[in-house]
Amino acid sequence: MNGDILTTLNYSALINYHKEKEAIATIAMHKRTVDVDFGVIELNTNSEITNYIEKPNLKYLVSMGIYIFETRVLRYIKPNEKLDFPDLVKKLLGNNEKVIGYPNNDYWLDIGRYDDYQRAIDEFEENKEKFLPEKFKNLVKSNPRSDKR
Repeated sequence: MNGDILTTLNYSALINYHKEKEAIATIAMHKRTVDVDFGVIELNTNSEITNYIEKPNLKYLVSMGIYIFETRVLRYIKPNEKLDFPDLVKKLLGNNEKVIGYPNNDYWLDIGRYDDYQRAIDEFEENKEKFLPEKFKNLVKSNPRSDKR
């Protein structure tokens, strides 16, 4: 799991899904829309415009940065060799291994940028009940930094 995310993902449901599908790897996925701020031009091989799409919205299923692996995935990772996650997935697929996606609509926020980090602090403070199981709520105090900007 990536360390820079805030989510309400049901991990038990993810694990059960992975087991039911009998995959070597499962990637938690989320729907994401990317707004393109420009007109997009499509061309044919002669550079003739075939279509013009004004400021389209592109919809994707993206990785949430949460994964389940079977231990046999280690066969594909060589010691002392750099292997990024996308390359591992491609290696598994190239070897006809079953890699599946887990679609869900749970809350998910990638906190890779400062603005996203601040948003995560604010949303966590405002909605602790969404993010913490009941038994942990008394252990978490308000973040003193969230009041200072």
